[in-house]
Amino acid sequence: MIPGGGQPNMQQLLQQAQKMQQDLAKAQEELAQTEVDGQAGGGLVKATVTGSGELRGLVIDPKAVDPEDTETLADLVVAAVQAANENAQNLQQQKLGPLAQGLGGGSGIPGLPF
Repeated sequence: MIPGGGQPNMQQLLQQAQKMQQDLAKAQEELAQTEVDGQAGGGLVKATVTGSGELRGLVIDPKAVDPEDTETLADLVVAAVQAANENAQNLQQQKLGPLAQGLGGGSGIPGLPF
């Protein structure tokens, strides 16, 4: 409800919605270009993902490589990628959270993870 009982200006509401949509698209593009890291095993395995969660790089310290125990290495890789994705999700919430709230609270908006 508009204070004073007036009708909302539809043109103004549409402009605000369009600006929020543009801001959201810009933030999503920035996320896709921002890289975040995650690591496991005290830094033996490091994963780099984009802010949108795309795996971009994986660095494995030679000390982590044991031909007799590939399961531990696999676990370290999975843990590093998960840590990087958690960091990416935190970044998403920082960048997109305020925009999502401006669009109605964030819940139920298709394509947003929160």
